Amino acid sequence: MAQLNDAFLWAYDVKPSGETDTLDAAQLTSVLPEQGYRWVHIQSDAPEAAALLHGLGLSEDVSDSLMALQTRPRVIPVNRGALVFLRGINVNPGAEPEDMVSLRLWISGSLIVTARRHDRKLMSVQDTRTSLEQGEVPGSTTELLIALLTRIADRIHDKVEDIDESLGDYEAQESLNKQDRNQLAMLRRQTASIRRHLAPQRDALETLVRVPGLIPDSLAFDLRDQSDRMTRSIEDLDLARERAIVLQDELRNQIADKQNIRMYVLSMITAIFLPLSFLTGVFGMNVAGLPGTETPNAFTLLMLSMGVLAVFMLFAMLWKKWL
Repeated sequence: MAQLNDAFLWAYDVKPSGETDTLDAAQLTSVLPEQGYRWVHIQSDAPEAAALLHGLGLSEDVSDSLMALQTRPRVIPVNRGALVFLRGINVNPGAEPEDMVSLRLWISGSLIVTARRHDRKLMSVQDTRTSLEQGEVPGSTTELLIALLTRIADRIHDKVEDIDESLGDYEAQESLNKQDRNQLAMLRRQTASIRRHLAPQRDALETLVRVPGLIPDSLAFDLRDQSDRMTRSIEDLDLARERAIVLQDELRNQIADKQNIRMYVLSMITAIFLPLSFLTGVFGMNVAGLPGTETPNAFTLLMLSMGVLAVFMLFAMLWKKWL
């Protein structure tokens, strides 16, 4: 099995006592534990993934589904097991959180297989592995699945809280600027992208509860609780989207008000100087018979008249409450 190392990431045999045995790629074809379970984590887009999955005894249909390039959250019951496709927040370096990472699972009896693509680590899976190595060992494949779902929901909740806090900061500001408009647009895109995956993920969890013989009654409540958390996150994202829309509308109104004020001031200035421009245009005509051309004080009188007219128009506008 040495040639399968590119697809193989890790594997554990978990005993009922809570002890774990770490397996290498060559041990994956060994018989599944009669008590306890086996957890295998693979890279689904590695060239050797198909052979590895075949060695685990999975059918061709199940293997093809685990290696699919594009997935959406859903649950597919197959015989006595189920294919589960989930999405989690992307916290990989340089990645956008709304570019949610796909996690593919096969769960059946004493075997659970989780799969991810290259450079698409899901930290919820890494955290679950760390907890397992530290002694916090789920007692069954179903408990391990719920532990993964819980950590996925935790990170989704944290991201929704970050969006909510960001919107709260914008709402607390007395005024917003154009840079804030770009940030609000980004928050709306994140909200829409995350919600796009959470809605089918909630439906998938509700379907998972109803798969015959897969989820014990003792764990059905925990699974329904995770489904309810997804529902609350969706509702919070819907509210965040509406709040972002309101903030963007308020920002557009503020910008429009500022533009209107500037245009209003320019209009008032134009109104004051319009008759003055008319007078300067009249007395600037180079035609015979223009009054004042022979009077030494004509320019002074004209300027005084124009000043008086400008003051008169200013007071008239103030009296009419146009200013």
